[in-house]
Amino acid sequence: MKKMTKTLAVSSALAAGILMATSGDVLAGKKSHEKCYGVAKAGQNDCGIKSQGTSCAGQAKTDGIHDAWIYLPKGACDKIVGGSTTPTK
Repeated sequence: MKKMTKTLAVSSALAAGILMATSGDVLAGKKSHEKCYGVAKAGQNDCGIKSQGTSCAGQAKTDGIHDAWIYLPKGACDKIVGGSTTPTK
């Protein structure tokens, strides 16, 4: 039973670490994706928001913040109302 508990604890820690990786970490530097500003849902941004003084993903307080971004496949941002590949004001 003790070995099973230890294995479960290690598995849980590994799973938590994997879940903490954001899409921004995975997609950073990929040429097939680009930053899309102004369309992130609250709590779903991929990186910091200068206007709100945050430096981490997932900290958008509201939807559609002009300088909050998410990674999308290239060309997808231009198809979304309010989406921009540069921060808007």
